[in-house]
Amino acid sequence: MAHEPTSLVSRRDALSALSTLSAVLFVGAPLAHAQPAQSVSIVEPANGATVTSPFKLRFAVSGMAVAPAGDIVANSGHHHLLIDADPIAAGTPVPADDRHIHFGKGQTEVEVTLPPGTYKLTAQFANGAHLSYGPAMSQTIKVTVR
Repeated sequence: MAHEPTSLVSRRDALSALSTLSAVLFVGAPLAHAQPAQSVSIVEPANGATVTSPFKLRFAVSGMAVAPAGDIVANSGHHHLLIDADPIAAGTPVPADDRHIHFGKGQTEVEVTLPPGTYKLTAQFANGAHLSYGPAMSQTIKVTVR
């Protein structure tokens, strides 16, 4: 029965342990600094819902904080409701008109009054200067108002 020299076994064991430790540190390191997924959504009403006016609309955001307009803080912003309008390109100011409603005080819900019809409602998140975070930070639903 052949035996390996003790020093060779010790080296092999040490290299194996070091290799395993390196793999754990390499794989685990990105997880320690991973950012939560960033998204915005309309929680209420549900996509495709039929509602009566006025109806409650609730926003949610994940991976960012809601802050009032004027506060320029990394990973924060406030909601905008776009009515029958497309998401706004990143870095572009959100217009202020009847189709682009700003919630600059940091509101996360509102009563919406719309005449009967079918509407495309888009939640658009933007920074404290009203600069859009882009389509990635928007969600569109359709509702029918009776």
